[in-house]
Amino acid sequence: MHYFLQQFLNGVHSGALYALLAFGYVLTNGMLKRTNLAHGPVFAFSGQVLILVAVFGWQVLWLTLPATIALGTVAAFAYAALAAWILSRSVFLPLANGSPNAVVVATLGVSLVLMELGRIAADTRDFWLPPMLATAVTFAVTQDGFRVTLTVVQLIDCSVAAAVILLAGLIVARSRFGRNWRAVSDDRLAAAMCGIDTRRVFLTAVLVGAMLAALAGIMAALYYGNISFDTGMVFGLKVLFVTAVGGYRDPLRAAVGAAGFGVAESLWSGYFPLEWRDAWMFALLAAMLVLRASDAAPERQQALS
Repeated sequence: MHYFLQQFLNGVHSGALYALLAFGYVLTNGMLKRTNLAHGPVFAFSGQVLILVAVFGWQVLWLTLPATIALGTVAAFAYAALAAWILSRSVFLPLANGSPNAVVVATLGVSLVLMELGRIAADTRDFWLPPMLATAVTFAVTQDGFRVTLTVVQLIDCSVAAAVILLAGLIVARSRFGRNWRAVSDDRLAAAMCGIDTRRVFLTAVLVGAMLAALAGIMAALYYGNISFDTGMVFGLKVLFVTAVGGYRDPLRAAVGAAGFGVAESLWSGYFPLEWRDAWMFALLAAMLVLRASDAAPERQQALS
C-alpha cells in the first residue's frame, strides 16, 4: 500500500506538468481547430532556455544560484512569449482557415526549428542544474523503514500548478475573456458579427497557452535538472492524445484528464516494464479515441437525419 502511495504521489507531480500543458493546448486549439505540434516543443524550449541562461549567469556573470535561476526564468518566459508572437501572427492566423494538414506541417517545422535552436545553443551538450529544494518531506513510514516522500520542489510544483490552473479556470469560466473565448471557439464568424474582436481573443489565447507551456517547462527543468531536445515532442504528443480523448471545449476538464494520465503513467512505471510504458499508454489513448468516436457516431447520424 505504501509503495502504491509513493507511485501515486510521483504521478501527481507528473500530472501537474501535463495539466498545465493540456490547459494551454485547449486554449489554443479552441481558436485554431487544428492539430498544433509546436505546443510541446515550446514547453521543452522554455526549459532549455532556463538552463542555458542559468549556466551563462553562473559561469560568465558570476551570479548567485537564486539570481541566475531568476534570470533564466525571466528569459524562458520572454522567449516563450516571442515564440507565441511568431506562431500566432506568422503561422496560426494565416493558416487558421486553410487545410488542417497545412497547420500540422507548419507546426512540425516550427517544432524542428525550436529543437535545433536548443541543440545549437547548447552545442549539442547536456547542461545540468544542481539539485534544488531536494529535501524529502515524509508522508508515511512503514515498519521496515520505507518512507513515502515528496521533495520540496515537487510540492512547490504541484501547488503552483494547482493554483495557476484553478485561477485560469476561474478566469475562463467567469471573465469577459472567457466568454469571448467560448464564443469564438464555438463560431468565430458569429462572434465577430456580435462585435467581439476575434483577432485579439485569438492572439491572447495563443499567448496564454504558451505561457502555461513555459511554466511547465520551467518547473520540469528545475525538478529534473535537464530537458533533452526530443522531450517536447513526446510531451506534446501525449497531451494531444489526452485532450483529444477529453475534448477541446473545456480547458479545466482537459487539465484534470491530463493529471489523471500522469498518475496512470507513474503507476505503470512502478509495476510494469518501463521500456513499454509509452507504447502502452499511447495504445490506451488510441483505444479510448476509437471508443469515443464510435459512441459519437450514432449521435452525429441522428443529428443529420
